[in-house]
Amino acid sequence: MAPFKAQNMSLNSFVTRGGDEIGRAQAAQAQAARIEPEAVMNPVLLKPGTDSRSQVVVLGRPAAEMDAHRYWSDRGRFLDVVVESYQDLRSRFDVVICEGAGSPAEINLRAFDIVNLGFARAVGVPVVVVADIDRGGMFASLVGTLALLEHEDQRQVQGFVVNRFRGDRSLLQPGLETLRALTGRSTLGVLPHVEDLWIDEEDRPDPAAYRDAGAALGDEVLRVAVVRLPRSSNLTDFDPLAAEPGVIVRFASRPEEIFDADLVVVPGTRATVEDLSWLRSRGIDKALVKLADADRPILGICGGYQMLGVSIDDPIESRRGTVEGLGLLPVHTTFGADKVLGRPSRTLPEAMVVEGYEIHHGVVSRSDGSPLFADVGCRVGSVAGTPWHGLFENDGFRRSFLTETALRAGRAFAVCPDTNFGAIRETRFEKLANMVADHMDTDSILRIIDGHTVEHAMFSIGLGGPKRGSPMFEP
Repeated sequence: MAPFKAQNMSLNSFVTRGGDEIGRAQAAQAQAARIEPEAVMNPVLLKPGTDSRSQVVVLGRPAAEMDAHRYWSDRGRFLDVVVESYQDLRSRFDVVICEGAGSPAEINLRAFDIVNLGFARAVGVPVVVVADIDRGGMFASLVGTLALLEHEDQRQVQGFVVNRFRGDRSLLQPGLETLRALTGRSTLGVLPHVEDLWIDEEDRPDPAAYRDAGAALGDEVLRVAVVRLPRSSNLTDFDPLAAEPGVIVRFASRPEEIFDADLVVVPGTRATVEDLSWLRSRGIDKALVKLADADRPILGICGGYQMLGVSIDDPIESRRGTVEGLGLLPVHTTFGADKVLGRPSRTLPEAMVVEGYEIHHGVVSRSDGSPLFADVGCRVGSVAGTPWHGLFENDGFRRSFLTETALRAGRAFAVCPDTNFGAIRETRFEKLANMVADHMDTDSILRIIDGHTVEHAMFSIGLGGPKRGSPMFEP
């Protein structure tokens, strides 16, 4: 089985073994399927840099910076790429599960659609529509979605799935029966709302998702404040920290929210120079300088590392030329046209292997200080930076870093000696899989996968309300 998402918009990405960039969600799906992520699993990735422009990554490599109008105008060539990518996977795997994006009833974009029903019709795959009942309005959403689809699109839709249901299933049943009577389609599963699944987020994590991982082993907790930049990227870097008993991770957007932290992290970002301006406008820059002067731990990751340096020369991303950094680390960043994508690793003297991944245009050079580890990054006193994402997924490195951070912060905090983040993630996958097995009509799903689809009645809703025949139900 292989995952597939024709087009993804996300600032949370991942680098494959082949050095290609894809959405983090597809990487997590591949890991759950126990296969290596590939570029063809997410052939088009959009990484917003502003509200109107995105970097377009095609088959793992940056292709262009485009505004929305130009992107949609180029829909034809992107559709060819996603169809070929799907066919490649289909030739090598028994089942390819294709994820859509947003709603299939975005009628203003239907003519340009390459990820929902535009894609489904192009390759002839059946469709199941999933609705989040926790948001409210689910029945109206499902009926309205089907009503807004063209009749040929409607034929692709085989049924519905209800997600994140809370409460008594019997109270939902009359609505599901009416839904079938109105649409001619069955509900293939009602998945319950389950706390603490904590699967890798496609984009920004919900701060509420970081729940108590367990009581601290020492007398005190360790408090980590992550600066919530407007275009933060790869915030899954902090999932392993939040999985440590006694580590409290929170997101901060004001100076007063970081002063009591034992560790302040400036994360990666899709817009380093613009987010540095935002950071200064909030006064967080001055707060970071005060913390550094007080020898309080600060860590910059990727774009955050670049911000901590002396200068940033950026003719590529912001096109602002050379701007002054925060001056907390003796490093200089120069943006190049070629994007650095990689899965590096280092073996430390204690035989500890540390792995990570790199996604950046800015190349950092160090003029003083010492590396954070091996020959990677920079450290001066309590301030450190690294170009690598994913560092804290290395259990040994994470324990060592947190132990040192606690000592610098003067906290009586003890690191759990046996927290295994890989095993924790696998347990979460298994929990989700069991939940789906228990609450989904998997027999019906398998029949749909095997091609046993049913020709359904077509329908639309006129101003007078639902009617049989035309316009609501047509044979």
